[in-house]
Amino acid sequence: MFAVRSVILLLLGVVASTQGANILGLFSSHSQSHLIIHMSVAKALVEAGHNVTVVSMLKPKVTHKDIHLIVIPMKEDQELIMENQMTEMAGQKNSLMSTMNRLLSGMEVMINAQAELLSDPRFQRVYETKFDLMILGYFINDFQLGVAHKLKVPVIIDWMSASATVIDKYTGNPAEIAYVPLLGTVVTQPMSLLKRAENLAKYLFFEYILVIFDFKLTRIYNEIFAEKDQPTLKELRKNISMAFVGSHLISEGPIRPMVPGLVEIGGIQVKDKPDPLPKDIGQFLNKSTQGAVFLSLGSNIKSSTVKPEIVQTIFKVLSGLKENVIWKWEDLENTPGNASNILYKNWLPQDDILAHPNTKLFITHAGKGGITEAQYHGVPMVALPIFGDQPGNAAVMEKSGYGLALDLLTITEDSLREALKEVLENKKYSQAIGKFSALYRDRPLTAKQSVVFWTEYILRHHGAPHLQSPSIHMNFIELNNLDIYALIATFIVLFLLLARLVAKFIWSKFRGQPKILETKKKQ
Repeated sequence: MFAVRSVILLLLGVVASTQGANILGLFSSHSQSHLIIHMSVAKALVEAGHNVTVVSMLKPKVTHKDIHLIVIPMKEDQELIMENQMTEMAGQKNSLMSTMNRLLSGMEVMINAQAELLSDPRFQRVYETKFDLMILGYFINDFQLGVAHKLKVPVIIDWMSASATVIDKYTGNPAEIAYVPLLGTVVTQPMSLLKRAENLAKYLFFEYILVIFDFKLTRIYNEIFAEKDQPTLKELRKNISMAFVGSHLISEGPIRPMVPGLVEIGGIQVKDKPDPLPKDIGQFLNKSTQGAVFLSLGSNIKSSTVKPEIVQTIFKVLSGLKENVIWKWEDLENTPGNASNILYKNWLPQDDILAHPNTKLFITHAGKGGITEAQYHGVPMVALPIFGDQPGNAAVMEKSGYGLALDLLTITEDSLREALKEVLENKKYSQAIGKFSALYRDRPLTAKQSVVFWTEYILRHHGAPHLQSPSIHMNFIELNNLDIYALIATFIVLFLLLARLVAKFIWSKFRGQPKILETKKKQ
């Protein structure tokens, strides 16, 4: 009888261990490149047996039949504003700082749309489901932490790149700005005085931007979650269990401290085995015996929004190559021109194309996702950055020897032709990125395995509060020991004042004694 009970308990344990958790993925960033990363996380968890519900404003390009998908699109007028903003950025030079400023003004609609999504009836039905965990795809939307509090579940933040200032704050990760360059800062380690000054200036700028964002996001949070006994947004930020970040610092650098609550999943979107390519793309690449060039300016900027004269410059150069070219072009009825060596497609399986052995060069806008996939597959690049982190990504890529970067707005036929010729024919670029590819793949756990293990770890340990850095719960004064320094300074000042008084007293005694003796002699 005891043996039977033991077998039954064992079977029940096996069944319980295979039951998946209910996980909510709130991925409301209006960027397909961001969504690819977030959906790759969701896909890894579904394949591990978990039940995942995803809420998004876009129909994802990466998905899985078992993901329950709720798409709540932007309003048409909001979409138009976003498209106009992207068109403007495609026609001018943009730095990371100018992009952040734009987010506070012209692209504010992106933040507002993420707030409006929470009141949509389709989203409100989420509260009727019992969830065990929420994964928040972060992009200036931490007011959505209120959803996790209402659901009474722990939160994992999913971020597309290496840990940035705001992610460091969520996890208590030290910034170390003396030797850890911020996004868009290209350095030689150790950093020179001027580079450290530049890094500090950028850090202070981002701190300023975060203060402004904090004011806006807190106001949105208070409007949406104005309930009795609701914690403040500041308090919810202190209860984030973990952050997934799209990096692999051992290969990418820079080496820096990382708290346990910060987990690297760089390359999560790269498939273990490439999917079969669509028939026409597969045939086109297979017959590219002299190699193929792949051109994509990402998911946010439509190729047709690039200035026509620039598009024609690119077409004239690419149509003259001996290599075949796959060009991501959205408006297939109005292509830049006809050429026997160019195949236009409005959407492309980027990772699978880069994995093809005949793909020899990637012309990219230098988004983090595309650069990661090219590095993983060992494909050298020519970068044409447009906005955000792209100029910095392109500069780092070029400095690392994985390709060349050009200014999209000033390229000429000669400059583009020379860059393509240099990267295609000079083996140093393919060799350099090939070495990086080997380093990037050399990990104790794959990105997908890391996602699954640490998500299940957070589930097993009910949010795993023991992973949190104590610094999260300390204020600026405590964290920097300013109160101790002030106390020490106070003791020193009091000691010096006391010493001065004692010295004055002794001095007055010594000065007064000869006068007394002299008086006695006269008497």
